[in-house]
Amino acid sequence: MFDARVFFSRGLAAAALTAGAIALTGQAAAAPRPLFLFPMPEPPQAAQGAPSDETEAPFELPARFKRQIVAYPTHEAAGTVIIDTPNTYLYYVLGGGQAIRYGIGVGRDGFTWSGVQTITKKAEWPDWTPPPEMIARQPYLPRYMAGGPGNPLGARAMYLGGTAYRIHGTNAPSTIGTHVSSGCIRLINEDVTDLYSRVNVGTRVIVMPMERRADRPVMPELVKTAHLDSINRSQTD
Repeated sequence: MFDARVFFSRGLAAAALTAGAIALTGQAAAAPRPLFLFPMPEPPQAAQGAPSDETEAPFELPARFKRQIVAYPTHEAAGTVIIDTPNTYLYYVLGGGQAIRYGIGVGRDGFTWSGVQTITKKAEWPDWTPPPEMIARQPYLPRYMAGGPGNPLGARAMYLGGTAYRIHGTNAPSTIGTHVSSGCIRLINEDVTDLYSRVNVGTRVIVMPMERRADRPVMPELVKTAHLDSINRSQTD
């Protein structure tokens, strides 16, 4: 006997199953929904260092400019620093006829000077503030640069007397052995760090004029005649 109620119930069930199958098929075909409701953060960008005019590719110092102990007879006391301007050497007197010799960069033509000074201040990773005279010559220079690896003064600085001249480091080792600065004495960072550890405030510094050679014994009369021939002229590296 035909039962309309049973037929109707079975029809509803079949229709429900068909609708469910269609719905599942549509979901499978659609693109999967994201698992997160909030946008994912962008990957961090690689940090970029501050630009530096002084940094350069790795450079191998010539053997004669590498730090070394050499024979150096002199009447100057141990601990004295002697700058051989024409030969671009710095000597740290050890005594007993020996000294540590460092390669240096010195003042370019018109910016060399000579005389006797003392170290009045020491600084690690010094800040750099170009003086007005230097800004006038090179207006593109920054007015201030904080100390750090990109700073032209390098890892250490030793200030000479009441002048603006310094013995300092450099990130441009290819300038060692050249006449390049505005009067300051520069060493590679490894060497200036070594020298910095040996000298104190009050250390005597003798800067030889261009016509002298400090690889010969430094006599007392030479020290007496040393002069500051441009101390008030160029005022920094």
